[in-house]
Amino acid sequence: MKKKAYVLLSAAFVTAFGLSLAGCMPVASPVTGIIFTEVKYGFMATTATAATKEGKACAQTILGWVATGDASLTAAKAAGGITTVSHVDHTAKNILGIVADYCTIVKGS
Repeated sequence: MKKKAYVLLSAAFVTAFGLSLAGCMPVASPVTGIIFTEVKYGFMATTATAATKEGKACAQTILGWVATGDASLTAAKAAGGITTVSHVDHTAKNILGIVADYCTIVKGS
């Protein structure tokens, strides 16, 4: 009887662990591929027309368990030395739900 309970408990643990890995890593994107996603999409435009500089800021995640980085508009502006924003784009990349990158790209002057 103890052996049967141990087997059931082990099977429940393995199942719960397996389900925790399946599809748990979302990355903001207008479209998503199950195996691979790599998209670039527009987010915002202003009335400023001059776009002589570009700044990029990114964040990364592994298995949806650990996430690092600063993909904020402020970080992207600082990276490009931008004071007046012309437009903002984003990129999203996801490989098998294992590794993902999300970047904010700011253009302006």
